[in-house]
Amino acid sequence: MSAEITSDETFRFDGAPVPFRPGQTVGGALAASGVVSWRTTRGSGEPRGLFCGIGVCYDCLLSVDGQRSQRACVTPARAGQDVRSDNPDAPLPLTAPEGAEP
Repeated sequence: MSAEITSDETFRFDGAPVPFRPGQTVGGALAASGVVSWRTTRGSGEPRGLFCGIGVCYDCLLSVDGQRSQRACVTPARAGQDVRSDNPDAPLPLTAPEGAEP
């Protein structure tokens, strides 16, 4: 594990608190806390985390505050966020268009 970050600000990753520095991304905070993988690929189940680090490759997808497929490398870390590892095989929730009846 890398050097510990001391910060009063944290978000939760799969239920565990993760400290971050102001201006840091979710991916940067996870990596600084020693978390290097948070999803697996479809089919082969290979672990994925940061790869390009600039939002091009989509290897670092995770869920942030209920929103699936967010890129950790460009998503700003914010206090109180609920960040979850992403399962690419799980179906996306179906939502009705606004104003439609169930």
